[in-house]
Amino acid sequence: MAKTNPKAVDRRLDPVNHLAGGYGPLAARQDPQSLLRRAALACLLWEDLAYAEGSDVVANIRELVPQVPAARVAEIAIEARTRQKMRHVPLLLAREMARHATHKGLVADLLPRIILRADELAEFLAIYWNESRQPLSKQVKKGLAKAFDNFDAYQFAKYNRSQQVKLRDVLFLVHPHPKERTELFQQIASNKLPPPDTWEIALSTGQDKQVTWTRLITERKLGALAFMRNLRNMDEAGVASAVIRQGFAHLDPGWLLPINFYAAARAAPTWEREIESLMLQGLSQFPKLPGETVFIVDVSGSMQAGISNRSQMTRLDVAAAMTLLAAETCEHILIFATSGDDWHRIHQTERLRPRRGFALCDEVKDASNRLGGGGIFTRQALEFVYAELKSIPDRLIVFSDSQDCDHPGKQIPKPFGKANYIVDVSSHAHGINYAGVWTAEISGWSEHFLTFIYALEGFSIPHVEPDR
Repeated sequence: MAKTNPKAVDRRLDPVNHLAGGYGPLAARQDPQSLLRRAALACLLWEDLAYAEGSDVVANIRELVPQVPAARVAEIAIEARTRQKMRHVPLLLAREMARHATHKGLVADLLPRIILRADELAEFLAIYWNESRQPLSKQVKKGLAKAFDNFDAYQFAKYNRSQQVKLRDVLFLVHPHPKERTELFQQIASNKLPPPDTWEIALSTGQDKQVTWTRLITERKLGALAFMRNLRNMDEAGVASAVIRQGFAHLDPGWLLPINFYAAARAAPTWEREIESLMLQGLSQFPKLPGETVFIVDVSGSMQAGISNRSQMTRLDVAAAMTLLAAETCEHILIFATSGDDWHRIHQTERLRPRRGFALCDEVKDASNRLGGGGIFTRQALEFVYAELKSIPDRLIVFSDSQDCDHPGKQIPKPFGKANYIVDVSSHAHGINYAGVWTAEISGWSEHFLTFIYALEGFSIPHVEPDR
């Protein structure tokens, strides 16, 4: 006999997918566009996550692209490249758009907007042919041909690498044809581009390291990332401190992520003060977010996962650096770290000292040594923090990978701020952004999460495109 008064179904829950690799509570039910943003904006392609293989992440993106309107997919690709400063995910999104009749019409205009480094021409082709070698569509050819206009001879030479798919392969397939660049294209075709004046070439040819670094800094021929990654090498080569300070003065940090600064400070602690100042200088355009802001940083075991196979930095390092940035833009702050005991499914949360700069990153990392190892228990952590406070904060910001391990029957968290944000630093397929519970979920690793919060709260922040 059918029930006349069946049990209500909580529409905020995904009835199939559990968090934390299937161990945790039910994930939030989200629309395809929100899921695509989750998957794309904090993703290093083909890199394994704490609970998923990299190939699964790629498959998830491929499945979601045709479910999202073409214009929205293009916007996510552009945001991933220009604001989140990602390189390969935007190319994958464009490639997947080229598969579908509903999406491929935007590809020609999209490609020159996301191919911002010369080697990305060949990298896009490698992604296009990842499954099998096949003819390029008309829209892809048009887009790649337009993208050639983004670069000059130096940029082509700098990134003309001996890989399976080469720059000249793209040239032969798409035939860019501005007459004034015929000689340049002939040099690419014949592999006769003049060698670029880069630090890699200079040092590989046996030139004196101190002289080379000094010359490149003085002539402003080092990009920001190359400069930051080589600070320790400059010190070891005996480059004068005054010269390195000159390099700091002329850097454009626009393409650097918070994690790049933190990694540089670890590798070259002598220059921590200068690195920290450079990291924070872009925040001068941000007004202070008024009132009280509470930060909760996930320091659980999955946050210890490396961001890539080649990096020593972790998701926790990303979260710590982003907390540093956010703390500098808030009027008053309280900071908590949280982890837990997976076996008993009980949180471990403690309040941290509201230190400044990289000292705050160290505070978060120290907390992970005390609390880390177990999972995150969002509901329990929120209840603990609420009990600690004497008033309702203006905003609550949680930095996490959203892989909650709480009891399946008690999974809905209860954030208590006037505005409540999740800043998700992973690209897991599902998270805890339950409808009506959080103000917003923000995915990614860049400082753009701050501009998102400012926009939602009615503040206007100018967006300046970084130099290539």
